[in-house]
Amino acid sequence: MVFEELEKIIIVEGKTDKQQVEKVIDDDVIVVCTHGTFGIEKFDELLEEYQLDDREVFILVDEDEAGHELRKELRAELPHAEHIYIHGEYREVATTPETVLAPLLISKYIHVKPIYLR
Repeated sequence: MVFEELEKIIIVEGKTDKQQVEKVIDDDVIVVCTHGTFGIEKFDELLEEYQLDDREVFILVDEDEAGHELRKELRAELPHAEHIYIHGEYREVATTPETVLAPLLISKYIHVKPIYLR
């Protein structure tokens, strides 16, 4: 997979979030993990490595205090990013059912595996 050819990026918090999203998507999308931390140095690395200013960026984080803080920081640094919100009942991206994630991703024109559509 060559990063320069892909335009869409989904930013998630953890490894299990990334695995859950990758399980559902059927598209050339890069899923980037922040590992729950966010600092200017870490952000600069992500910005440069993934050319975030030149791509369609989506933020998909947990519905908890850490997720809200990360979303707030990313909103300030990437004002062009679109936000995807999971329902508070699931709290974590990793535990959100695939059949719930799929329509959220489709709403942002990200292709998903048909098996997760009902």
